[in-house]
Amino acid sequence: MKTVLFAGASALALAVGAGWALRAVKAKPHDPPELAMPAPNDEPRSAETGEVTRNFLLYFVVPVWIAAGVADWLCHAASDIEHTGGPEESLLHLLMLAEVGVPALAGLFLEITSPLFGLMIAGFLLHQATALWDLAYAVSMREVTPVEQQVHSFLELLPLMAISFLAVLHWREFLGLFGMDDGSAQRGIKPKREPLPSPLLATIIGAIALFNGLPYLEELWRGLRVRFSEGERPRASTEARSKSPTTLTFGNSAPASAAMSVGAYRPEMCVK
Repeated sequence: MKTVLFAGASALALAVGAGWALRAVKAKPHDPPELAMPAPNDEPRSAETGEVTRNFLLYFVVPVWIAAGVADWLCHAASDIEHTGGPEESLLHLLMLAEVGVPALAGLFLEITSPLFGLMIAGFLLHQATALWDLAYAVSMREVTPVEQQVHSFLELLPLMAISFLAVLHWREFLGLFGMDDGSAQRGIKPKREPLPSPLLATIIGAIALFNGLPYLEELWRGLRVRFSEGERPRASTEARSKSPTTLTFGNSAPASAAMSVGAYRPEMCVK
C-alpha cells in the first residue's frame, strides 16, 4: 500500500511539473500583474548581484551538495547496507541522484526559461517523494543515525535553495511558468547564449560522476554481489528490529514518548 502511495505521489509530481512546463510554452501573454522591475540606474548593481549569485551557486551550493552525497554514501556503508537495505535501497539512491542530476545538468547547458523551471520543480517534487519512500524502507531495514538524517536534510533542501536563487535571477521566466509574466519571459528550450567555461563544466560533471555517481554504483554492486554470490535477501538489522517507532531515548535516561522518530537517539557518528 505504501509503495502505491509513493508511486502515486511521484506520478503526481511529474504531472504537475509537465503541466506547468506545457502551460509556459503555450501560454499567450495577457494582462499580467504589475511587476517590480529594476530601474535603469539599478542595472549595474543588478548585474553585479547576478554575478555574485551565480558564483555562489556554482562554487558553494554545488560543492556542498556533492560533499553531502559523499557523506550519505559513507553512512550507508557504515550501516552494512549491502546486507540490510540491499540493492533495492541502492536503486532508490540512484533514482534520487537522477531526479536532481538531470535538471542540474539542464541548467548548466540550457538557458533558464519557464519550461526549464517546470523541469526543475518537477524533479524537486519527485525527489522529495522518492526520499520519503526511501526513508520509510530504510528505517525498517537498518539503523538510520541522527548524523545520516542531518545529511539527508542537506540533500533534500539544497536543490530547493538552488531553484530559489535561479528564480531570483530569472524572475520573469519563473513568473512565466504560471502565466504571470509581462510577455517577455523566455519559453523555449535552447542552449545558453553564453555557455559556462568548459573547464568549469568538466570539473562539475566530473566531480558529480566521481564523488556521487560512482560511489552509489559501487554501493549497488556490493548489494548485488551479496544477493547473487551469497543468495542473501535484505534483512532488517538488529538495531532496526529492536527499535520502537514511537520511542526516543536520551543516553541512559528512560524512554520518552515522541510523535515522530525513527528510533532511539544515540550521539555517535554514522561512520564508525
